[in-house]
Amino acid sequence: MKIINLLVVGLVFLSLACSDTNAQVELKTKQDSLAYAIGTQWGKNLKTDDLILNTDLIKQGIDDTFKDASKLNDDEIQSVLMALQQEIQEKRMKKQQEAASNNIKKADEFLAANKSKEGVKTTASGLQYKVLTEGSGVSPKATDKVKVHYHGTLIDGSVFDSSVKRGEPITFPLNGVIPGWTEGLQLMKEGGKFRFFIPPGLAYGAQGSGAIGPNEVLIFDVELIKVNPAE
Repeated sequence: MKIINLLVVGLVFLSLACSDTNAQVELKTKQDSLAYAIGTQWGKNLKTDDLILNTDLIKQGIDDTFKDASKLNDDEIQSVLMALQQEIQEKRMKKQQEAASNNIKKADEFLAANKSKEGVKTTASGLQYKVLTEGSGVSPKATDKVKVHYHGTLIDGSVFDSSVKRGEPITFPLNGVIPGWTEGLQLMKEGGKFRFFIPPGLAYGAQGSGAIGPNEVLIFDVELIKVNPAE
């Protein structure tokens, strides 16, 4: 029902903010900015789903509704919007599947070439790593908490997450993260720094996560600062 709610919200704010779609917009008050911001976000959501809508008919629908003269009854509106939602979901699923298929090929090619590079080691699970700095402290267990600095990129070099850029290390339970991290950090000692090349199956798989697409290889430079043993 998400797309239906977005459409309803968008139509309401269009009716409040856009009596003349060709008029120059002036944001004089907080309410003006709020209406414009929601309208902009609504437009971005529709644009993302490749929806091409007749804005004149949108405005006509608003006007007819306020005049209690809608050309569609509630059941017809619900039916049209449900069909739209299904179409959008099908398009998204198709894009996700295509991206997953393309990315797994890239992942396999990258990992196959990377494993033979100098200093790169591969575990039984397929995790690849390179020791940048050997540590001298203790190694964590899966049940421990660890304090780390990390910098995460995709194979094209784009950064998706970095505690280094934020300037603040992070502490978390080692068994509460992706399998590649849980396994990899147990190979490290305090004070060490490794580079991990994490296959999709040890990361976010075909679903992806946020800026991470489906079946992406994740590359992390990780510095293990502190191990906090489980009580």
